[in-house]
Amino acid sequence: MPASFRFVKGHGTQNDFVLLPDPDGEVHGELTPSLVAALCARHTGIGADGVIRVVRCEAYDDPAAVALRGEAEWFMDYRNADGSLSEMCGNGVRLLARYLADHEGVDTSSVLPIATRAGLRVLRFAEDGRISTGMGHPRVLTDTKVSVGERSWPAVQVSMGNPHAVVFVDSLEEAGTLNEAPAHDVEVFPEGVNVEFVVRRAERHLSMRVHERGSGETRSCGTGACAAMVAAAVADEAWRPGAEASYRVDVLGGELTVTWAADGQVVLTGPAVVVAEGEVPATFAAAATNPLSPGG
Repeated sequence: MPASFRFVKGHGTQNDFVLLPDPDGEVHGELTPSLVAALCARHTGIGADGVIRVVRCEAYDDPAAVALRGEAEWFMDYRNADGSLSEMCGNGVRLLARYLADHEGVDTSSVLPIATRAGLRVLRFAEDGRISTGMGHPRVLTDTKVSVGERSWPAVQVSMGNPHAVVFVDSLEEAGTLNEAPAHDVEVFPEGVNVEFVVRRAERHLSMRVHERGSGETRSCGTGACAAMVAAAVADEAWRPGAEASYRVDVLGGELTVTWAADGQVVLTGPAVVVAEGEVPATFAAAATNPLSPGG
């Protein structure tokens, strides 16, 4: 890794990310958890809910990137704020698409396939600036439960390529501060789980808060909004094969539209905004890579 390197900061409905441009896989040969956590730190780093390395599939030997080389040029190497690997992020992949359109000459009049650890994601650019992402086919699994403090709720287990537990509540305040991860069944979610607390506002209109594994409470979660919509649509009997259902999902950072398409795929639509670009200095990178060094 070079002494210093470039970064781009942006967000999708205030779910924010640090993008690390590395198209040819030459900059971040070893993206360590300590460096990711240092970049995401709100008070001492750039501040973000996660880090996305922007790399070509041909330049990266992650099994998911290798498997999808024939279908996508770009790979989303996503890490949670604590440095742990994650399958993908619905808000983050839109920001990645925006970056590719602005800096890598991606044609916004055509579809954009992006490889992720959760599989291929195909994105479309709208004239209003929003971006739609095909999020794959959801899986509604066995019911489970989650707890905050002494209170427990039944939860709907939904997989969007990553694990979710959706809880319907009367008020979003019931979730408390969400400073700590809600307790969950580790046999059901051995690698942790994203937990969505959801309130019904009107017909096909939801509000939610979310605790993301490895990041804490975030202002938005794209896959979480999809999971919340799927759980609600199943309960409402609003979707069936060959039909289509759309819900508005309000998050703390804005508004998303989630559509369960006739072919069974879920599509997430929302904004993506780049807010800053810069250079991470050598002193920061060195201290983050070796936390025991002076200043680390």
